Amino acid sequence: MEAAYVHAGLDIRYINCEVPPERLGDAVRGAIGMGWLGFNCSIPHKIAILDYLDELAPSAEIIGAVNCVINDDGRLTGENTDGQGFVNALRTILDPAGKRFVILGAGGAARAIAVESALAGAAAVEIVNRTPSRGQALACLVSDRTAANAGFTEWTGAYAVPDGTDVLVNATSIGFHPSTQSPDVDFATVHPGIVVADVVANPPQTEFLQRALERGAQPLQGLGMLVNQALTNARLWTGRDLDAGVMRRALEDNL
Repeated sequence: MEAAYVHAGLDIRYINCEVPPERLGDAVRGAIGMGWLGFNCSIPHKIAILDYLDELAPSAEIIGAVNCVINDDGRLTGENTDGQGFVNALRTILDPAGKRFVILGAGGAARAIAVESALAGAAAVEIVNRTPSRGQALACLVSDRTAANAGFTEWTGAYAVPDGTDVLVNATSIGFHPSTQSPDVDFATVHPGIVVADVVANPPQTEFLQRALERGAQPLQGLGMLVNQALTNARLWTGRDLDAGVMRRALEDNL
């Protein structure tokens, strides 16, 4: 990640810090005290961090979780760039406006992608999940807080992708290295031209994407989403657009 900052001529460090849940407040106060531009936070802090923020960006407020914090002279604003990274990556091959999405999963990644896709103008968002209560809750959130039509389908076997679907997203962790599994999808129903995306970045070309590619789908790798998420974070902190190629190579080197 730092390679992209160096390439832009910015004297900025991006470091990893392990923070136990009971010390989150201390870490936040330390970041303010040291004058950090901001920071990312991951599980288990994405919801707990809300208690320490002064403001939430609109999509972060809907999603109810934050992965990027901007420090403006001690005033902290929370953003959720997980879904933004997905939408920005998607826009390189397809405009989400007016499109029909199917999202596999109902966890944090699915929540961010569903909300951001809806805010980007998606016409419909279908949530597919094995636990009905979680899937229905996410579908209701999207319907209640955005203009998109949202529905829920219980995932009980090989999922048949409905005709008219424009974008199919694996928002589960199935396929993450070292696993070589694919989500349970009936690939005979994956039609040529559909965009098939995977949030799994390691490996970049998952079994899910490979099987979809063999059906004539357009694959969207999780690594592209990760790159766009990192670029969005950097823009929020610095006001600068960093080099996507440099950022991608840096991330590939760390997989």
